[in-house]
Amino acid sequence: MITTTYNVTGMTCGNCENHTREEVEQVPGVISLAVSAKTGTLEVTSEQPLDDAAIIAAVDEAGYTAVRA
Repeated sequence: MITTTYNVTGMTCGNCENHTREEVEQVPGVISLAVSAKTGTLEVTSEQPLDDAAIIAAVDEAGYTAVRA
């Protein structure tokens, strides 16, 4: 299992977390994730390395910005 952490900016509440979760869960290969508006982090777990660009694009689709931590 591989866990990758991203710093996400723009999230302020639980709804922000839900929007981010809904988009990132659609990325092929994502097994689980944890997202926190309080800490501004997104942790993505997968069996194989994921394309950072796909995760960042999913976060962007949710309306926020992300960079790999």
